[in-house]
Amino acid sequence: MTKTVLALTIGFLAVSFLRAQETLPSPSPTATPSRSIRISFVPPPLEGKISLGVYSEWGQLVRVLHQEAEFDEFTIGADALSTKWDGKDDYDYDLPPGKYSAHGFLVAPMKIGAETITSSAVASGASSVRIKLIANPLENNERPTVDICAGFDDDDGYLQTIDGLPLVTVAKRQDAKSASLAAGRDNKSVIVFLSNGANVRQVEVSGITKMMAFDCGTFELK
Repeated sequence: MTKTVLALTIGFLAVSFLRAQETLPSPSPTATPSRSIRISFVPPPLEGKISLGVYSEWGQLVRVLHQEAEFDEFTIGADALSTKWDGKDDYDYDLPPGKYSAHGFLVAPMKIGAETITSSAVASGASSVRIKLIANPLENNERPTVDICAGFDDDDGYLQTIDGLPLVTVAKRQDAKSASLAAGRDNKSVIVFLSNGANVRQVEVSGITKMMAFDCGTFELK
C-alpha cells in the first residue's frame, strides 16, 4: 500500500512539474532588422554582361554584387534593372551603418586569344593598364578612363578594375600563383600573364575598350 501511494505521489508531482513548465513563457528569438537595399539603374545601350560593385563612402569596394551577370539575373522593371544588397561584404559580415554607393560596367563580348606558354624569365607584365571606355550616352559624359589589372580566384583568371571588380574571365586559373598584364599591340588590347613560378601562360584579350560605365547613386545603410 505504501509503495502504491508513493508511486502515485511521484507521478502527481511529475505531472504538476510538466504542467508548470508548459505555462512558463518560452523565450522568443531576437528579430534581426532587415537591411535590404534596393539598387536600380538604367543599363547602358550596349549588348554584354554586367559587373556591379558596392563601395564605401571612401571609394573602397566592399562587395562584388554581380560578376559578368546576364540581364535576367536582375529584376526587370518598366524603365530600369534592379537588384538587392543585404548590407554584407564579400565575406558575409555585416557592414556598419553609413553611406554607400554602387556603380558598375556593362562589358561587351571580347576576343580571347589562344594561350601560349613561355618561361617566367621571358614574360613581363605591369601592375595595371589605363584604358578609355565608350561614353555612356545616358550619363552625358565624355569617354571615361579606367585602370584595369589581372586577377584570379579559385577557378578563373580575369581582367578586373584596379579596385578589384571582376570584368571578364580570360582563362582558367589552374596552378597560377600570380597574375599581371601588359599593353597589347594597340590601345584596344592587353596581354594577361598567369604564372606558376616556373612557366607563364599568356593570353591576348582584344576589344577591351568595349565597355560602358554606369552609376547607381548613393544610399544609406541603417
